[in-house]
Amino acid sequence: MLGKQGAPPGPEHARYRSRTERSYELPRSVLDELSVALSGSGDVATRRPGQARSSRSIESLQRRLTAAAEAYERDRYDEALSTLRPVIERAPEAAAVKELYGLILYRLGRWRQAARELRELYQATGSFDQHPVIADCERAMGRQDRVKALWDELRQAGVDSEVLAEGRLVMAGALADSGSLDKAIELLEPEAKNRKNPSLAHLRQWYALADLYERGGDLQRARQLFARIAQADSELFNAAERLRALW
Repeated sequence: MLGKQGAPPGPEHARYRSRTERSYELPRSVLDELSVALSGSGDVATRRPGQARSSRSIESLQRRLTAAAEAYERDRYDEALSTLRPVIERAPEAAAVKELYGLILYRLGRWRQAARELRELYQATGSFDQHPVIADCERAMGRQDRVKALWDELRQAGVDSEVLAEGRLVMAGALADSGSLDKAIELLEPEAKNRKNPSLAHLRQWYALADLYERGGDLQRARQLFARIAQADSELFNAAERLRALW
């Protein structure tokens, strides 16, 4: 699935980036999917008798999808959206198109539209990969009950650990938004144990937990976690800076 990793949750939206990161060199399978979607929509048929023109049309839209993914990857979301629009119009049901469209809308702060597109993606594919993004859209709209429902779906679905970690981050953020710092900390604390080779998912959860500790006044634990993050990766996030500010 499309997506992009970034900084851990912060005080503003869009604050979440999904785990899976794709470079703008889209896999052949994604471009083939677009070709099939266009053929199935009647695009090729309407172009006859010039089959070559049909092929060129599909190739042009494939290039647009690639360019839109590249713009998204470089945080140029308005450009990504304008580049993708002709592809959306011609192949709105292609999973890769719908996913990128939903993620762009999310990054532009268009929560309702983004959630709708990504829910439709889930209904079409059964993939839970973007459930955390949907949940953060609901979080941005203040719909705590829907965030909780999506988190429960993730926990029960047997998703992989990284997707589950992302959902946990969004749920903890929603709890903190509502003033339930203790519950947010309780949700993240089981993931705080030290590891020799922590993954990015572990580091992001440690950072979020350290932030919650600081907000709750537990500066000792906040310092310990920020120090651990800085030791694991001195260039990741701003853990070293946060640590210095706590002394």
